[in-house]
Amino acid sequence: GEDTSGLRSRPPTAANIGIAACTMSEPMDVDATNAPEQIDEALYSRQLYVLGKEAMTKMSGCDVLLIGLGGTGVEIAKNVVLAGVRSLTLYDKAPARLADLSSQFFITEQDVGKPRAEVSAKHLAELNNYVKVSVHNGELTPDFLSKFTVVALAGQPLSVVRAVNTTCHAKGIPMVSANCHGIMASIFCDFGPAFTVVDQTGEEALSVLCSSITKEATGGAVTTHDENRHGFEDGDYVTFAEVQGMTELNGMEAVPIKVTGPYTFTICDTSSFGDYKGGGYAHQVKQPKTIAHKALDAALAEPNYLLSDFAKMDRPAQLHTLVQALSAFQDENGGELPTAGNGAQAERVLSLAKEINAKSASPAELSEPLLRLLATSAACEISPMTAFIGGTAAQEVLKAATGKYMPIDQWFYFDATEALPFTADAPPPSAELAPTGSRYDAMVGVFGQTLMAKLMKERYFLVGAGAIGCEMLKNWALMGLGAGEGGMVVVTDPDNIEKSNLNRQFLF
Repeated sequence: GEDTSGLRSRPPTAANIGIAACTMSEPMDVDATNAPEQIDEALYSRQLYVLGKEAMTKMSGCDVLLIGLGGTGVEIAKNVVLAGVRSLTLYDKAPARLADLSSQFFITEQDVGKPRAEVSAKHLAELNNYVKVSVHNGELTPDFLSKFTVVALAGQPLSVVRAVNTTCHAKGIPMVSANCHGIMASIFCDFGPAFTVVDQTGEEALSVLCSSITKEATGGAVTTHDENRHGFEDGDYVTFAEVQGMTELNGMEAVPIKVTGPYTFTICDTSSFGDYKGGGYAHQVKQPKTIAHKALDAALAEPNYLLSDFAKMDRPAQLHTLVQALSAFQDENGGELPTAGNGAQAERVLSLAKEINAKSASPAELSEPLLRLLATSAACEISPMTAFIGGTAAQEVLKAATGKYMPIDQWFYFDATEALPFTADAPPPSAELAPTGSRYDAMVGVFGQTLMAKLMKERYFLVGAGAIGCEMLKNWALMGLGAGEGGMVVVTDPDNIEKSNLNRQFLF
């Protein structure tokens, strides 16, 4: 019964998302599973090459909760279902709005006003028969959150993320939160105080041929043949085999190394060993690593950043401040973000950013024109951004499910201001970005009406409708590329669909 004519219905806040009492409409058994006893190798063949059978087995026993089914959320959901977790539970009571059509590919104009989770669930369930997809309409209690292997949030303000993180961090449940605000985006990972990564890189263990090993109490120096770099890193563990002379190394337990050069590294005390005569191989032994992530509030105060662009070294600290300011603006305005083109609301976000930055232990040097520009379109979710950030966040979910590959530590910020047809110092007039009542309002709010009109007249030809081709077609359609008078998108691909395609292409 909520009015959707204004295009922007109330998103969830910590108050109305319901963190307290459980009032589930239906009991949900996440232990029930559609997962096969054996992995379907015909379906998951490409994924098995990357992850391996052990990681795939872990994933098939993983239960994921996803909070938020906007553009970013549906990308996470699509990728997680295709990957083959055991179950995915959706939580989003917010009604679909017209602006969702810019990035939420499972919502149509006929779905406006219906709960986003309910609308998305049936389409997600069709992507993988081995994954149980369900909708939760109760409250997000600590007991309920404890049922899951991984919890993901998309498009949620920090107040909601904080409420969920309190339970997840205390119970050691990995949590991933992702947001897209116009042309900038963020990901936060908290895998708990003690998460074990069983394989940090996923690469094959290295083996190198030795040319000399010295006898030293401070650590024998190993030199490898100069034809190939050894590729080791400090802290790696190695074993030795077929060493002549210094035979004590053969069969010895794995020892840690310290890299001293591309062809040299040191090992343990070798002073009492026999003299090295020749030969021998050093074999890398993969070791699990336990990492400790900080809870949200601690990570906000003392952030660690994964850089996305080395030409923008100062950008993460600024975006970190902006994300907190946008969340504070939502707290003041019932969960709403600034309306595209509303200069007064963008100024309020900038004011909040300055206040937050002044209280920071390590204040950032803020660019007011940049933050003002980004704040103006913060409410807009556009498909190119949600596809990238949703895909990256889904990878973090799979890392949490399998323990394979090192997770993001802990903040990742990204912006693509270079794609804008204007600059922060010369922004467009407010009317250029203002909503028009169209399904493409998010695109208009980011790029402006002039560029949107040009995109709709474009004529594009795509060769290949494989995994990347399907993503391109989906993004183009949501963007409105070629959707206007005279516009056109043509695709060609002579290949036939194979079963393994269904693990990667969601349009089949």
